[in-house]
Amino acid sequence: MTAFDVARVREDFPILSREINGHPLVYLDSANTSHKPVQVLDVMRTYWERHNANVSRSVHTLGTESTTAYEDARAKVATFIGARSPDEVVFTKNSTEAINLVAHSLGASVGPGDEVVISEMEHHSNIVPWQLLCERTGATLRWFGITDDGLLDESGLAELINERTRIVSLVHMSNILGTINDVSRIIARAHEVGAQVLLDCSQSVPHLPLDVVELGADLIAFTGHKMLGPTGIGVLWARADLLREMPPFLGGGSMIETVTMERTTYAAPPARFEAGTPPIAEAVGLGAAVDYLSAIGMREIHEHEIELTGYALKTLAGIDGVRVYGPGTPDGRGGTVSFDVAGVHPHDVGQILDDLGVEVRVGHHCARPVCARFGVSSMTRASFYLYNTTAEIDALAAGVEQVKKVFS
Repeated sequence: MTAFDVARVREDFPILSREINGHPLVYLDSANTSHKPVQVLDVMRTYWERHNANVSRSVHTLGTESTTAYEDARAKVATFIGARSPDEVVFTKNSTEAINLVAHSLGASVGPGDEVVISEMEHHSNIVPWQLLCERTGATLRWFGITDDGLLDESGLAELINERTRIVSLVHMSNILGTINDVSRIIARAHEVGAQVLLDCSQSVPHLPLDVVELGADLIAFTGHKMLGPTGIGVLWARADLLREMPPFLGGGSMIETVTMERTTYAAPPARFEAGTPPIAEAVGLGAAVDYLSAIGMREIHEHEIELTGYALKTLAGIDGVRVYGPGTPDGRGGTVSFDVAGVHPHDVGQILDDLGVEVRVGHHCARPVCARFGVSSMTRASFYLYNTTAEIDALAAGVEQVKKVFS
């Protein structure tokens, strides 16, 4: 594709032709999970029909073909995020497993008196593993707050990240506020005191041009199902030297060098962190998703989403009784807009929108501390991707107006 054409893109997603309750499907929940183009579906089907076998175990033809497809997918992901080598890419089942891997492996060096720093903006999968680590080790968990504008509060940066800090783990783009965090100052301060930085890029990798070398973090985590790929496949990227120092997370087949009854030695990364049979077809599907996104261009996708987000912010701001959370302009935020309708519970908002074929997510979005920060129990969230249109945002707005009529 030489230019971004949303009508052309939509033709690749069979599910978008569906009707919901007699209305055209308006899918505004891609921050939860994205839809899959036929190019991904076809590649996975072909793999299962023609090449299915286990990887790195057999010399027969199917085993060789599967191993090649699996490792080709790793190389595609490495190129997509600007990694220096495919060996820096570890396949996991999702972002949550990737973050837990880091909390157990890199976290093995954390002890009493050490500190781990996160933020109030995190998804639960970037809170709970660090709470568990601190409970196991006696380390202390600390965190950045959130400003009224939905930004990280860096006012206490120098004190919060100090000589006791060992790991800093932050969200790159908020799944609930849409905020794209400028993490450059935080990374610089962490490295100044010798701490390692992990970024949860579950929302940013699918939507932004991203280069891990330029970003400057030591590790990042993201997941395939939010970037047109299948569920069951995620990625941990880390600097090669750091991966070589990290001990295994799970033990079993494939992650070993030698095994005797007395002791085991471990394979080099990334195999060290991929115990057992991996999600092979899912990795192949993720590779196809990367091909699809790359053919369009991540910059073009991001620019399309900026347009959608600006339109959504303006449209929702024009509806009385609607409160939008997070930054008020599309600059510095992604295509995720959370809001509430005065006097109406988000679950009721979501139900009426679904009656009209408009699919949004309601609840605390696995980010309960963010809701607590803004004094609400839950929010309604509309999230956009490359296949969405301004007409679908108009449908959302019409649905919100219908909500107000029902509950007036």
